[in-house]
Amino acid sequence: MALLIIAANTSNAQQNKPLPQKTMTAPSATSNNGLMLTPQEKEYATKLLKDTEAGAFNAVKNLSEAQLTFKPTPDKWSVEDCIKHIAAAEKTLWSMVYETLQKPANPEKRADIKFTDQELVNAVEDRSHKSTTFAALEPANQPYKTLAEALTSFKNNREKLIAFMNNAPANLRNHVAVLPIGTYDAYQFILLIAAHSNRHTQQIQEVKANVNYPKL
Repeated sequence: MALLIIAANTSNAQQNKPLPQKTMTAPSATSNNGLMLTPQEKEYATKLLKDTEAGAFNAVKNLSEAQLTFKPTPDKWSVEDCIKHIAAAEKTLWSMVYETLQKPANPEKRADIKFTDQELVNAVEDRSHKSTTFAALEPANQPYKTLAEALTSFKNNREKLIAFMNNAPANLRNHVAVLPIGTYDAYQFILLIAAHSNRHTQQIQEVKANVNYPKL
């Protein structure tokens, strides 16, 4: 899935068996051709955003500096690296949604969407498939000096997105982005953002499960 060039990093991703975090099933958009946002879809996206935000924060709660910076191997990401990547991607992916909403609605492009909402969430969260992230989203290229700075950025942007989703326009699905990574409506991009943070929360759990992970 070409989309995952945003969501993952092959050389840095853990090779251990993924530790999935279960999320609820996305409501089907087929009953209304996906053109108008339903209350069920809005509720699903809002809950997914909240749950995956909480999951990321819980994964790093009370960790020591040694635990935050531990890398299974020098070319892999630490827990802190994962959070920095999540925070950076949160802004980048939202900018893609925002740009799509600034353009006229183009529901005719929906015919080019290849994935259902649930397929999209599943694909992003599936850590058995690895891809390479953009250089701009590499942890080493982020401005965050500390984990706290990255978490603050992540939380601020996620809370803005939750607020947006609570008041999302009914025609959100009619704004479709046609990109090199695929064709997705604005609602799906919001699901992608939530699933992306869960993907790397799973990666954090993989780091913590490493046999050499510091105990304190």
